[in-house]
Amino acid sequence: MQIPKILIFAGTTEGRKLSELLAASEIVHTLCVATEYGEIVLKAHPLVTVHRGRMDQQEIRNFVREGGFGAVVDATHPYAEVITANIRGALQGLDIPCLRLRRETGAGPQGGEICCFADSGDCAKALEETEGNILLTTGSKELACFCASQAVKERLYVRVLPGLESLKLCMEQGIGGKHILALQGPFTTQLNEAILRQYQIGVLVTKASGRAGGYEEKLEAARRTGTLVYVIGHAQTDEGLTFAEVCRRLEALCGRRLLRPVPLEILLAGMGMGSRNGMTREVLRAVENADILLGAERLLADFQPRREKKPFYRAREIIPYLQKLQAEDFALETGRVVILFSGDSGFYSGCKSLYEALRREVEAGTLTATLRILPGISSVAYLAACIGESYQDGAVCSMHGRKLPNLVRRLQREKKTFLLMSGAEDMRRLGELLLEAGMTDCEILAGYQLSYPQQQIWRLTPGECCEIREEGLYTCCIRNPHAAARKLTHGMADGGFIRDRVPMTKEEVREVSICKLRLHQGAVVYDIGSGTGSVAAEIAALSEDIQVYAIEKKDEAVALIEKNKEKLFLENLSVIAAQAPEGLEELPVPTHAFIGGSGGRLKEILSALQRRNPHMRIVINAVTLETVGELREVLEEYPVENEEMVQMQVSRVRKAGSYHLQQAENPVWICAFDFSDKEDREP
Repeated sequence: MQIPKILIFAGTTEGRKLSELLAASEIVHTLCVATEYGEIVLKAHPLVTVHRGRMDQQEIRNFVREGGFGAVVDATHPYAEVITANIRGALQGLDIPCLRLRRETGAGPQGGEICCFADSGDCAKALEETEGNILLTTGSKELACFCASQAVKERLYVRVLPGLESLKLCMEQGIGGKHILALQGPFTTQLNEAILRQYQIGVLVTKASGRAGGYEEKLEAARRTGTLVYVIGHAQTDEGLTFAEVCRRLEALCGRRLLRPVPLEILLAGMGMGSRNGMTREVLRAVENADILLGAERLLADFQPRREKKPFYRAREIIPYLQKLQAEDFALETGRVVILFSGDSGFYSGCKSLYEALRREVEAGTLTATLRILPGISSVAYLAACIGESYQDGAVCSMHGRKLPNLVRRLQREKKTFLLMSGAEDMRRLGELLLEAGMTDCEILAGYQLSYPQQQIWRLTPGECCEIREEGLYTCCIRNPHAAARKLTHGMADGGFIRDRVPMTKEEVREVSICKLRLHQGAVVYDIGSGTGSVAAEIAALSEDIQVYAIEKKDEAVALIEKNKEKLFLENLSVIAAQAPEGLEELPVPTHAFIGGSGGRLKEILSALQRRNPHMRIVINAVTLETVGELREVLEEYPVENEEMVQMQVSRVRKAGSYHLQQAENPVWICAFDFSDKEDREP
């Protein structure tokens, strides 16, 4: 199949980009531009021929016939209506497809100090009623219309292309050199803002030139500087094709895929508390230069990227979006993507999990991108500065969008705790927990809407926390004047538990048994035949990162465990009213199990545990001779390693008159081992 030659009437960013795509795909084509400057800005390529100069309808028709072109693309400016009409008329009767490339003009003016006019004449008349300098960004062709009034002309600063034709028109209208800004776009928001400030512009005049024409960047710069915007409207018709649609038509016509993708530059940025003032300069610069902004809706509200923004912040939303963008968006040039996170990217943030998900896609080749993380200022650091506190000597934790187990126990042992919170409901819950725990002397320094205009710092009591109704984001510093130093060894006295008539593993046996479990961070522990729950409670108190399940079949004992859980503020302890092994199936996979009572079903329980995790650690307590004998059989029957068997007898001293007598407790056997998947074991 012979690939047809393509003729492009350019003069716009889209026309130049289309030429680059065709050249990269080795498709021969010709570019028609009106001016010398239009030719200068094009990239030279052996497969690209450039024709410079304006043509009327008949000249276009002859040029198309003589060139033997298979398709024509009209990528001229949306305001160049004459040339579009000439192209359409020239091709009538010729069996050559004409693809009109429609510029995406966006949503149009959005709020702020913006006035719209049907044409340049109406706009020029309205400028006579204004004060201050005027920045004209509509080009040089209609300059005479704005120079008709001397009152307007002497205040004009004209931004035009740095071509001889544009400069000549400026000189003919008497625009002085200091009032001519000869620059080639695209123009960033920052550059637009700098020009508005440098020349003390009161009114910015622009056309609704769309995304590629830098329209959004102009509006954002005007918003930041408080500049009035006059927009000369253009009736956008439904005729024409998007850039992607033109590219697909050319792919089908030429039988060749246009080469892409452009590598994405993905920045995961912590933007601080949320306001612009709380952002680092590096993050702010990245946001202002972004083509695409992603993140929670409230974080995106004050920013307008060059292309678009989407309220995506989860990997399952972001990854398919970026893959589709890279695969289908022919107009993608720089591909700067900034994903925003509140606070600091490394502090209770979703940044790490998203970074890992994106990294896996890059390594798998499903996404072509570079990844980088930009840190921000956390609300903890900001609050500490506001209240004159340090935070390196305080505990820091978060209940913002997550469950925080054993919060009261954390607060009880710390003199100073910084706490990230979601809203008023979290504040009320904090006050209720402190009151329930009797911690009425605690002082809460609450930062409300930090860095925003509504920012307030409140000094509250637990009772006052319960009355909070203002919705918004909170960060707190809780000062506890009666903080108890955290114990470095476990060991709760038997008297610390509610016991009633339910049997309980005694203190000394409990401590040795827990030691034999060899627990670690993140452990999932079953306490089977939990009784009063003393073993389960003490394990849960060791670390908030451990999850404990107390499995007990007797109703009286279940109620007792619940009471001990509530008394000790152990939110990482779950009470399961069930008989083992049946009640184990729906629980998370265990890493450790303590069996204090088996109800005569020890082997069934062990078989069920081995199926759930063939590498877990087991500790069994035995007080009857029958259970002791069964332990020996267990060690013979199951594949185990690191087995230990300890017999403990504890005698307590009690006072009888002036004497102290020993009172022996029942002897207890403690058996500990790991399940093993090794086939050969030493006997």
